[in-house]
Amino acid sequence: MTHIAVIGAGITGITTAYALARRGYAVSVFDKNRYAAMETSFANGGQLSASNAEVWTRWGTVMKGLKWMFNPDAPLLVNPKPSWHKLSWMAEFMGNIPDYEANTIATAQMAIAAREHLLDFASEVGMDFDMEQRGILHIYKKQSEFDHARRVNVLLEKAGLERREVSAEEVQKLEPTLQTETLGGFYTESDFTGDIHSFSRKLSAACEDMGVSFHYKSVVSEIHHTGTDVRLDWKEGNAKNSEVFDGIVVCAGVASKAIAEQLGDRVNIYPVKGYSITVNLDDAASQEAAPWVSLLDDEAKVVTSRLGKNRLRIAGTAEFNGYNLDIRDDRIKPLRDWCEMFFPAVSTEHCVPWAGLRPMLPSMMPKVGPGKKPGVFYNTGHGHLGWTLSAATAQGVADSIDATRMKNAA
Repeated sequence: MTHIAVIGAGITGITTAYALARRGYAVSVFDKNRYAAMETSFANGGQLSASNAEVWTRWGTVMKGLKWMFNPDAPLLVNPKPSWHKLSWMAEFMGNIPDYEANTIATAQMAIAAREHLLDFASEVGMDFDMEQRGILHIYKKQSEFDHARRVNVLLEKAGLERREVSAEEVQKLEPTLQTETLGGFYTESDFTGDIHSFSRKLSAACEDMGVSFHYKSVVSEIHHTGTDVRLDWKEGNAKNSEVFDGIVVCAGVASKAIAEQLGDRVNIYPVKGYSITVNLDDAASQEAAPWVSLLDDEAKVVTSRLGKNRLRIAGTAEFNGYNLDIRDDRIKPLRDWCEMFFPAVSTEHCVPWAGLRPMLPSMMPKVGPGKKPGVFYNTGHGHLGWTLSAATAQGVADSIDATRMKNAA
């Protein structure tokens, strides 16, 4: 039986392990944390959103980044301190601007396919992950943002996404708890939300039942390519271990860049920090006043997801500040303020702040498939759409491994 090592137990690593195990591969997963999904897959915005598939590689994003550079509570914040990694990433980002339309369409198509795969995974395992299939509603208060959304919608329609424009009155009917005036919005009924951490933990348990080996609290120290196989050296607790695998899939988020360098590949991932708060809806008034339909405020770059009766997740912002996981109050405060403005009857007395590093490639497209050396594969660089795209890219990398195995057997 072909034995594959998966590096990383976030949402991409767990879905990859499941996709491979259900095809009959022996799989071993390695992660430095004690449990699955403890970093970027812990407390994201919760949206499975083909409607948010627009890539950021356009001049409007660059101009906003420059405008907001010295505003600490801006939706997009770039630390002006230079580094070669940051400068090279940004240069490549601008080099991808001509591909904005094509990459937006391709991302939306991938997201549409991913929804079906993810629902299949959940059905096979029989899991509950606080899924709400109530659609995602993009809302607009500024005409320029609304006009841009109309242009984006043309691309999403080309990808096959059914997403309709709604009036201000329809916005209010779709989410009656919303306490602010809007110009209107776009509603995608087929999008949905869920708890990424709950999903990942339950899928990891299903993987274990299928025979997948998990090496938690393990630090991979060396990766040696033998020419045909891959040998991993790792430390698990106080024990040093080494094993040869038929192949390896790198699903290590922002750590993927350094791992790829060991394997002779260039995967120019930059860590883009995002923040969230989980508002605990401890009283009946807050539960009644909190939205059930998932929202996306395109101007503020804020998203919401209702995670069962007692929790509301609010997430957003993008921060280019290196490998830094500090939770800054000046980045959390705009999320609390947004909640209090749009849903004033929701108590924010008890909310839990969080920050995670999104692994972003300059093209805003994930790297899925083989590396330069035999047996080396990647499923990483999903940026802000890891939850949305993970099930499709897991199937994609499994397809790639299948194709390689069949070619080698021929």
